[in-house]
Formats: sequence, structure tokens, C-alpha cells
Amino acid sequence: MPDSVYKTLTLITFAVGYSGIIFFSKRKSYFAGFAALVIIFLTIIFSSAEKSSSLIYIVKSINWNVLGIFVGTLIIAEAFIESGVPALIAHYLVSKSKNVGMAILYLCIMASFISAFVENVATVLIVAPVALEIADRQKISPVPFLIGIAISSNLQGTATLIGDPPSMILAGYMKITFNQFFILKGKPGIFFAIQIGAVASFFVLFLFYKKYKDKVFENVRVKVNSWFPTYLIVLMILLLAISSLIDPEFSYLSGAISIFLGIVASVWFLLRLKISRKELLKKIDFDTLIFLISIFILVGGIKRAGIMDDIANITVTRLGANLFLIYTVIVWGSVLISAFIDNVPYITAMIPAVSLMAQRLSVSPYLLVFGLLIGSCLGGNITHVGASANVVSVSILKRRGYNIGLREFSKIGLPFTLSATAASYIFVWLIWH
Repeated sequence: MPDSVYKTLTLITFAVGYSGIIFFSKRKSYFAGFAALVIIFLTIIFSSAEKSSSLIYIVKSINWNVLGIFVGTLIIAEAFIESGVPALIAHYLVSKSKNVGMAILYLCIMASFISAFVENVATVLIVAPVALEIADRQKISPVPFLIGIAISSNLQGTATLIGDPPSMILAGYMKITFNQFFILKGKPGIFFAIQIGAVASFFVLFLFYKKYKDKVFENVRVKVNSWFPTYLIVLMILLLAISSLIDPEFSYLSGAISIFLGIVASVWFLLRLKISRKELLKKIDFDTLIFLISIFILVGGIKRAGIMDDIANITVTRLGANLFLIYTVIVWGSVLISAFIDNVPYITAMIPAVSLMAQRLSVSPYLLVFGLLIGSCLGGNITHVGASANVVSVSILKRRGYNIGLREFSKIGLPFTLSATAASYIFVWLIWH
């Protein structure tokens, strides 16, 4: 059969799989997994080369280094939560606050900092109990507080390689190391773009919270179970920084380090907390792991079929050679799209296409891929379903009797997102165009 049939069937499979991911988010791993199996079947059937080479291509399309980072940091983050250290830091910040508004703002800043190194959902689970405690004590609604914590954690998850899966995926495809998130080719990296955005967005939160002027008293004692997981996180950051020198192609070492330290954290769980191996396995998010593997295969399939080249050619043809216009469409289009759909499949699919656009325009790809990362990660803060951390926060509030819809969430999320994205968007353009 001709290549056009293969391309058409691949595109249909991709579209059906992504539609399932968008409209049935609770079962997204099933749709992604099924579509990935179909892609594998099509790749083997329509391959003109040896069947074994087709299977090798499929295996290579999965970024095992990124998966290693994801699993390792996930286990370490769980250990960090159990250690009690995050709660201690949160209570310390609250005790130093002049009023309720500043206490919550400090918690949002803390959530932002933690999420640069810990998965966003885990960050919300760490900080949310403190915010709820303050709201209960002051007899005020916790809704604006938990929304602020969720969107703050989503913001800084973009800043480092280990902060969130989209950053890991970008690093894996572009071969960007841990250190290069800070300084890349002698220029400020994506980390500093996010910090500029953070300054703008936290000013928005300050305006929202300044009306909470009552004093807050923090007398609760927090017990630290162990400092060991904190040492593990510090060690992981140091080793990932060093690995950038040993493995500049970002091919294996970062994942290996994360897995090794994840195993160490697992041993800590088993020996210190006396949990069973079955309970330990429950702490690994296998659903997201399968989802990521499936997405890598899906994107590898459409790339092999030449669909990415088609997208790049069409975009450049329609928008012309106006780099600023293309950059603007990528950033703000990504904001709009990721407000409603999962940013992991979106950014995984778009990175190759955006890189090809840069190639067609004969410009550095970093401007466009950084714009893509900013838009797709920050856009999720607009709605209550745009990011997993938002969904978790809304779920916590629902258990407390607060039903949060799009309008109430967006009242804070939209201005936060617009300010953070605009500041980061301008910074990246000035530095990288």
C-alpha cells in the first residue's frame, strides 16, 4: 500500500486517540495506550524495511531518560512529603506573616518553590492542609487560597528539568541538560523567563489577598519524621547538575541518577516507615507512566509518517516568514489550547513540529520551543480542568462543601496566567529572537 494510506491511517489513529484523551480525561491512559498499539501495528505493517528495525524505531521513540527522571523524582517527592519537612517550612512561613493575606501569599510562594523540584500535584498536597487550617481558624473561605496554591505550583513546575513532565519532555527532545535550563549558550534559560513571570503573577495574587488583613497565630507544632528525604532532593539536584557535564546529550545519566535515588528513597520507605512493598508500589503513578510511554509512541508514529513536516510546512506557508507572528501564535495559541486539554500530549506532539518550523525559517529553535513550553504550561492555570494540580485543589474543596466552577476559578487563574505569560513571553523574545 502507498505511503499516503499509511499517513492517513496514522493521522486518523492519532486524532481518535487524542480526542479520547481530551473528552475522557479520566480514561486518558486507555485511549493513549490503545492508539499507541495501533500505531505500532501500522508501523510494522507498512514498514518497507525489516520488521525488527520498525520495532527498534518504536522503542527509540520512547524517551527512557525522561521516564527515569519521572519515576525517580516521583518516589523521592513522596518520601519528602512523608518526612514532614515541607509542613515544617510552611508553618514557619505562616508564623512569620503579619496577616492572613501575607500568610497565604507566602504559602503560594513556597508552593511555587517546591514545585520547581517536586511534581505539582504532590506540591498541592503538601501545602493545602496548612491553607485549610488557616481558613478554618479565621472562619473564611479557603477557595481563593487553594486556587492560588494550585496555579503557583503549575507556574514553577516549568522552570527546571525535574519540575514537571512537559519540561522533562522538552529537555529530552532538545537535549537540554539540567544546567541549561538556567544558562543555555551563554544566555538566560527558561528558568529566568519563569521567574520574570512569577514576579508579575505574584503581584496579581498580592492584589487578591491584600483584603485579608486579620492577624494569624500559628501555634501548631510540626514534627519532622526524618531529614533524609530532604538530603536526597539536594543530592539529586547536585548530581543532575554534574550529569550535564558528563552527559551533555541528555541521553541516559539523568534518568539513571533519578532511578537510583528513587530506589534509595524506596529503601527508606521500607525500613523507616515499615510499609509493605505493595504499599510502596501504590506510590508510583503507573497510569501516568503508561500514558507518557503511549504518547511518545503516538508522536513517534506521526513523525515517522511525515505529518510533522506537513504541519511545519503549512504553518510557515500560511504565516510567512514573520518570526514574531509565528512566535506569538505559538505562545498564545498554546495558552488557549492547554486551558482545556492536557499539556503533556500537546507539547509532545508540537515540539517536533515547532522545531521543524524553526528549521524552515533558518532560525534557532529555542525561541519557538521556549514559547511553546511557556504557553502550554501556563495556559492550564486559566481553568479548573487545565492542569492536574487544579483538579486536585478543586477536589479538596469539593470534599469541604465548596463546588468550584470555571467562572470562580478563572477569576483568579485568568489574570494570573495573562500576567505570567505576558512577562515570560516578552523576556524570551528579547533574549532569544
